[in-house]
Amino acid sequence: MRAVVLVGGLGTRLRPLTLRTPKQMLPVAGKPMIEHVLAHLAEHGVEEVVLSLGYRPDAFSRAYPDATCAGVRLVYAVEPEPLDTAGAIRFAATNAGIDERFVVVNGDVLSDIDLSDLVTFHDAAAQRSAAQASIQLVGVEDPSAYGVVSTDAEGRVSAFVEKPPAGHAPGSAINAGYYVLEPEVLERIPDGRRVNIERETFPSMVADGVLHATVAKGWWIDVGTPERYVQATLDLLDRAVGDPTVAVAPSAMVATSATVTRSALGPGCRIGRNARVEDSIVFSRAVIGNGATVRRSVIGASAVVGDAATVTGLSVIGNDTEVAGGTSLDGAVLPTPDTWAT
Repeated sequence: MRAVVLVGGLGTRLRPLTLRTPKQMLPVAGKPMIEHVLAHLAEHGVEEVVLSLGYRPDAFSRAYPDATCAGVRLVYAVEPEPLDTAGAIRFAATNAGIDERFVVVNGDVLSDIDLSDLVTFHDAAAQRSAAQASIQLVGVEDPSAYGVVSTDAEGRVSAFVEKPPAGHAPGSAINAGYYVLEPEVLERIPDGRRVNIERETFPSMVADGVLHATVAKGWWIDVGTPERYVQATLDLLDRAVGDPTVAVAPSAMVATSATVTRSALGPGCRIGRNARVEDSIVFSRAVIGNGATVRRSVIGASAVVGDAATVTGLSVIGNDTEVAGGTSLDGAVLPTPDTWAT
């Protein structure tokens, strides 16, 4: 089976980290997010992936010049203009010549959900009631930030509510960002304009009774905000076998008196004497000064945290940014949004 992976978004909630880098190329537990996504697909028999690209597509072709990643072949489909989720799916699938059942994955979702089970579920739904698409669902505590899905006893979707107000969701099962689509779905997506699959395509399929869904158990996280970006790395470190501090690049330099716990250190970064790095992500070539503390935060590439500085509370320090020695930051974003180039 082939897959379309959506990686064309701007990643605005992760700025300034994404000002020059697509979200899916940010490191998660020591390797780019996209490699985790594609490795998961490869585990379930996907051999070719069409990357639906929009924002800074060259970052992907430069990283994978032989058009292979995590054991799968890559096809690049670059949108001429932003087409939103459904529009991007149609564009990518059409350009790649997909004319049979295929998988769609949101490129900012990490999970160990069994996608083979989703395909098996869809096969049965297609034979039993002519389902044209099946959605993977997961249960969450607060569904208000997601698309909430209700189903009948056979798994047919009866309601699809995108981001309902807090306390007013019709259930706790949300769209996990994994779909199995029949090629007929592409005919439902108008060509040449922005089309959102959650707000336009899926509701029309609900009305026709051809959209199904099933709830899966397992680890799942939508890596769309600094909080969830850090949490994704911590989850993967905790799930690793052995020492939880596993994502330390071989070229990272850590002083013997420094303490590093549950963190990912990128290539060429330097952790100074008596420094502490906890529950954090430190990008390549970043410097954490002597006696500095970084806790549950992100330090961008070539950024500098000065001696005795403290960076905590999900602070995000952008690439090439310096935090002066002795400074204390809690929940800060540097550089500040008013300085970002548009």
